[in-house]
Amino acid sequence: MHFSFTKFSSIPPSPPSPLPFLLSFSSSISVPFPPFPPSSTAKPRHFSRICIRAIDAAQPFDYESHLRSQYVKRTSLKIAIIGFGNFGQFLAKTFTRHHHSLLVYSRSDYSHVAKQLNASFFTDLHDLCELHPDVVLISTSILSAETVLQSIPFQRLKRSTLFVDVLSVKEFPRNLFLKYLPREFDILCTHPMFGPESGKNSWVGLPFVYDKVRVGADEERSRRVEKFLDIFAKEGCRMVEMSCLEHDKYAAGSQFVTHTMGRLLERFGVESSPINTKGYETLLNLVENTKGDSFDLYYGLFMYNKNSMEQLQRLDMAFESIKKELFGQLFQVYRKELFGNAEEESRLLSEPKLLHNGAPVEASKESERSEGS
Repeated sequence: MHFSFTKFSSIPPSPPSPLPFLLSFSSSISVPFPPFPPSSTAKPRHFSRICIRAIDAAQPFDYESHLRSQYVKRTSLKIAIIGFGNFGQFLAKTFTRHHHSLLVYSRSDYSHVAKQLNASFFTDLHDLCELHPDVVLISTSILSAETVLQSIPFQRLKRSTLFVDVLSVKEFPRNLFLKYLPREFDILCTHPMFGPESGKNSWVGLPFVYDKVRVGADEERSRRVEKFLDIFAKEGCRMVEMSCLEHDKYAAGSQFVTHTMGRLLERFGVESSPINTKGYETLLNLVENTKGDSFDLYYGLFMYNKNSMEQLQRLDMAFESIKKELFGQLFQVYRKELFGNAEEESRLLSEPKLLHNGAPVEASKESERSEGS
């Protein structure tokens, strides 16, 4: 696109700029010399005009900024976070860095936190849903997930809205989504296997589990799911696609056991000392990583994962087995100290002696008497 403004001149405008959408403005002013007094001998002389031109005037906008804003618009999502507690705020900080627009809802007043993250805070779900977010992220506690899901006015959302959860169990929210969400909505169940403590420095190498439960065949809807997953991939997470059933099986053996041992050690009262070993430092870190999580989270891991009860029973059996082994060894030591060699001699005397054919002496004598009678 080229604009050229010429005043009082027949000089052609400047050639168009080679860059697309680059605007070029030019102006020219022609000033003729005043005529000299006529001479009787000289022929009339013609003087060329002096032309003053201004080329490449200031642009009305920065072309690079325009391209960047267009790219951000194509790759960004409008994400609604329902449940803006500790974990919701933790995720929102990263979403903001990736230039996604945020709408957040919480029963508690976190408007000051939302303002710092350049997010819009809502206390009414109807107002939030009327803005038609691309993604609705459920980041509530496991115990309140069903109640919150039932309170969402689905009729105010776009029919192709993507619902995502980040709960620590997966079969439970999957079943809730399939039960309550309209069939037109897409479903993505995810679990970032880290939290505000374990992921406060970096997400590189940390596992992110996801299951595309229901995604429409439309290319735009598939691309939207990939945009959301790309947030975690760009942060360096180890992306693991896994069914909700498999996740709960593995999580009960890792996450639930981890939280159980962390809470057990916290109540036991482990403390740092001047002679900490590497192993003891690991235990202290375990307590530090788990004590910040609410008991509702821990109870949810137990209540809504059918594999957790089995793991708790196995932990109890393992602890009892270790106690029996320790007390068994201790019992043998005490008996030896109390009775010494006398017990061993008594045992040897009480054992029956054997004949050459292997029969006990006492039994052989009894058989002889019975035969002679």
